[in-house]
Amino acid sequence: MTELLIRGARKAYGATLALRRGDFDLKGGEVHVLIGSNGSGKSTLCKIVAGSVKPDAGEVILNGQPVTIAGPQASRALGIGIFYQELSLSARRTVAENILLPDLPMKGGLFVDRVALASRAARQIAEFEGVSGEGFAADTPVFKLRADQRQLVEIMKTLATEAPILIFDEPTSALDRAQVERFFEILNRLKGEGRSIVFISHRMDEIFAIGDRVTVIRDGETVATSNIAETDVPSVIRQMVGEHDEVVAAPPAAPAVSGDTGTALSVEGLGGSGFSNVSFSVARGEILGFGGLHGQGQSAVLRALFGAAPHASGSIAVRGEPFAAANPRQAIARGVAYVSGDRGRDGIVQGRPILENVTPVHFLRNRLRIVRPGELQKKAAGPLDALKTKFQTIDHPINSLSGGNQQKVVIARWLIDRPDVLLLDDPTKGIDLQAKSDLFALIRQLAGEGLGIVLYSSEDAELLANADRILVFNSGSVTRELSGEDRTRYNLYHAAYEAA
Repeated sequence: MTELLIRGARKAYGATLALRRGDFDLKGGEVHVLIGSNGSGKSTLCKIVAGSVKPDAGEVILNGQPVTIAGPQASRALGIGIFYQELSLSARRTVAENILLPDLPMKGGLFVDRVALASRAARQIAEFEGVSGEGFAADTPVFKLRADQRQLVEIMKTLATEAPILIFDEPTSALDRAQVERFFEILNRLKGEGRSIVFISHRMDEIFAIGDRVTVIRDGETVATSNIAETDVPSVIRQMVGEHDEVVAAPPAAPAVSGDTGTALSVEGLGGSGFSNVSFSVARGEILGFGGLHGQGQSAVLRALFGAAPHASGSIAVRGEPFAAANPRQAIARGVAYVSGDRGRDGIVQGRPILENVTPVHFLRNRLRIVRPGELQKKAAGPLDALKTKFQTIDHPINSLSGGNQQKVVIARWLIDRPDVLLLDDPTKGIDLQAKSDLFALIRQLAGEGLGIVLYSSEDAELLANADRILVFNSGSVTRELSGEDRTRYNLYHAAYEAA
């Protein structure tokens, strides 16, 4: 009998259509894998079931009855437990408290029943005995745990709900092999007990090890459901890509680079937190793409190159000269620029005027002490115009701009004094299509002027359309380079997913 059925689920955020048509069915006693590329709509579909996202259309049927899931509490009341890709732990609380956080046992309605808390949490902790690692205990505060241990706590919290339907959105991304094997033993036991499990993963070996069926979502639509025993890795990847997969046309040739040519950036054997043994070079006038699944070390490498995170090994050279930034200020002085897609964290200064947001790098590179607003406005006008930035006056607060125009201001700040190397860390995240078009047109122009550009994008289409070469990352290392006729969507998916 089908436990859960989703028909025609649809969700849009403004002009962005996150889910066009989501169809999914989950049977009792099965592990049903949900797979698709970055941004395909997998997580949105699961969040609809979990009650954290309200669909614009479609229906959810549970045990044969249509249901309206008004929120996370309503979802839990219906017997649905979910592991979110973004961990939702309380750092200052203990492991035991976090495991039972959605349903803390109370005494007299006022105080936490510590005896019941310890007893219930101990059962979950015991499931992972021997693989949870040193320092993992019921009374350990979560902030003292490693990334894999925090992920185990989130898994335990989901299992502790004892829900008949469990949804796991990339639960193994930070786990080691022994932890994954133990987790799969638990899932197989729960399946044998008749529980129903939705499992999202980008690791093909895991999908074929644990799944009974697999459903593929592509570009916001459910496109295929297959029995795991009757399919294989190339077939699943082909469903993710679609029937028509051709070599993506190479980016338009950049104008001849004036002045000297050569290497803008070279990296040899770079290693640090989240990446290891990364080597590549970027020629002046070249756009080098970083591809692969989200969180495979791409952003960590870019931040290390900019001095925003340390690296433990390897060498870096800019324009042939050895370079290692201890902090972003040193990178800026050497002509290295970094644009983050997280403009709230790494970009804009909230509440301050556009002029102040567009000129701080100019101040640092030129060691300015005296402010002449008129001169600054003239210097800022060129980059802002080149990006087609829309604003009333440059003295308006940056918060008065749309997200796309805020990101254009962040990019413009690096162009007042041209850098040698431009590091783009998922720069189009959360901006509209026109803003993306304006940005990539300028990037190609900058490459033509001799900049060496490294572009990481979580959208595969952006990489294929704009990068001259693509390095595919997996587990912190480069596993394949795609260039020329190898630059197809299938090859990009195959390199990212099969290696995973």
